[in-house]
Amino acid sequence: MSALLDVGRALADNPIPNFEPKLPGAIAGPTQTILSWTSGGGLALAVLAAMIGWGMSAFGELTERAGVAARAKRAVLWSCGSGLGISLSSSLVLLFYKVGT
Repeated sequence: MSALLDVGRALADNPIPNFEPKLPGAIAGPTQTILSWTSGGGLALAVLAAMIGWGMSAFGELTERAGVAARAKRAVLWSCGSGLGISLSSSLVLLFYKVGT
């Protein structure tokens, strides 16, 4: 059992000898710019969708159209979920990108 642990520790310390994962310097800046703009645009669209959803919800409630209000509330939940997904995925991509550089 201790031999297996020793092998595991050795692989965890240096799984691929003499290898440094990083992007070439020429594409490092533009790649981060593209990732930042994409995540910012996605979050802005998610906020816009949530605002439109709340407006639809108010319209549905005021005109007593339960179907419109229910769909609008689902749209707000979906836009909040997509904003969360965009922020988490862009953070993870940038995290692994920075680890590699």
